[in-house]
Amino acid sequence: MRIVIPLLVLMLALLPAAASAAGEDFSPSVEGIATGVVNARTACHDPSIIAANGKYYIFGSHMAAASSENLRAWTILSTGYYSGNIVWGDIFAEGLHVFDYAGSPESLIPTDDRTYHVWAPDVVWNEVLGKYMMYYCTTSTWNASNICFGVSDSVEGPYEWQDAVVYSGFDKKTVSATDAGLYADEAWIKSHYLTLAGTYNYREYPNAIDPSVFFDENGRFWMVYGSWSGGIYLLELDPRTGKAIHPEADPENDVDPYFGKRLLGGNHQSIEGPYILYDAEAGWYYLFVSYGNLTAHGGYQIRVFRSRTPDGEYEDMNGERVRKSGQAQFGLKLSGNYTLPSVRTAYMATGHNSAMVDADGKRYICYHTRFNNGTEGHLPMVKQYGVNAEGWPCMLPYATRKETIPAAFDPAEVPGRWYVINQGTGINDRIAEPFILYLYADGTVTGEELSGTWSVEEGTGYLRISIGDTGYSGVLCRMQDDAGTDVIVFSAAGANESVWGVRYDAPAAE
Repeated sequence: MRIVIPLLVLMLALLPAAASAAGEDFSPSVEGIATGVVNARTACHDPSIIAANGKYYIFGSHMAAASSENLRAWTILSTGYYSGNIVWGDIFAEGLHVFDYAGSPESLIPTDDRTYHVWAPDVVWNEVLGKYMMYYCTTSTWNASNICFGVSDSVEGPYEWQDAVVYSGFDKKTVSATDAGLYADEAWIKSHYLTLAGTYNYREYPNAIDPSVFFDENGRFWMVYGSWSGGIYLLELDPRTGKAIHPEADPENDVDPYFGKRLLGGNHQSIEGPYILYDAEAGWYYLFVSYGNLTAHGGYQIRVFRSRTPDGEYEDMNGERVRKSGQAQFGLKLSGNYTLPSVRTAYMATGHNSAMVDADGKRYICYHTRFNNGTEGHLPMVKQYGVNAEGWPCMLPYATRKETIPAAFDPAEVPGRWYVINQGTGINDRIAEPFILYLYADGTVTGEELSGTWSVEEGTGYLRISIGDTGYSGVLCRMQDDAGTDVIVFSAAGANESVWGVRYDAPAAE
């Protein structure tokens, strides 16, 4: 969330440099730029995905949006800071108060670089209002931000700005400009949220950015948000007004009367881009977050936790939450930096994701990825994921072509020579590279000083594989690699690690 470049410039200047990232041609044609259609994919940072009207839509930072019919080829709907943006509406119109607090050169807390900052939107259909709602943040510094929202009759906008929801980064001079004063007097706010020096206590309280909104199984409306600073917070919203329902203070359970409940993190360690998805079939609320710094070599990555309730305790595979230090060991790491057969340039900084369950029950994760090509160019990626026997997400290795993860998989098709990568749990720029494993018909595994076992649960598509001392549980699927070659893949999770395997039509191992 710390790159501030107009998205149109970013798309035109950096996207060709990413063209060699895989077997497909990612670069836009001249005709494509003129018509708003970019071959294969288009730049959209922090993409939030939603299905509507028989299409898919992504909304991203810097007022970008695009649509697709197949989750691979995207048509640009809007991008950049200008008053004619047909998706966001004219949020620069005089008297709208969008940037009163943060996000512009004229804000109460002005932007450092004298430009506009509108980041990380999320769009949801609100049945109570009968409208689409877009939540997004305007921000001036690394912790002075606010989250606001607009409504529209169409998923494509324009979204009419309504109000601000929550503020962060205020100090003793600006605290009176926030609506925190509605819940306590100014003296209490200063003593509660500010340091002795009169500055915002960012290690304990959140940066009000990266909002994601969702309805739970009982129809309650929630917003999860936050980046670094005091961690990830959850606030309930009123579905009739879109505004916050501020809770009663409960310090023992990390509930603040203004910001809501802290779910994870704190002490200004890397954690951001939260997204909660309720999966009715699996029976879990999944909380996705990103660790690391979002630059190509900053170790950016996707982690996931889960809870049985929207405001419960979100835990990882080891039953742990993110503490206020040493977060690398916490959370199932779904994706980081990696390369695979058919990938020309390694994928880097795969993060800030959204997720959805489509009408046909297929599950998708959408995120932006950079490349190991010396630039900070980025593109959105959509992958399908399965849920293993224990209910943990397992992301398929390649961009989706809307393949079907089978309910049952013939174990006789599994033995052979596999390219395998382990995502590990590190937060660094290490690229996970493939090593060779042989899976034999007798259920054993060997390769590169490693050994183990594998099996497929009878009548299912669930794979269990041990590699060395670690056991993993996952799913099997047929799909195509980046070059369009048919492959068999597996994706499995264990000990907060994800392992991916790819097998081509090599002779089966004896």
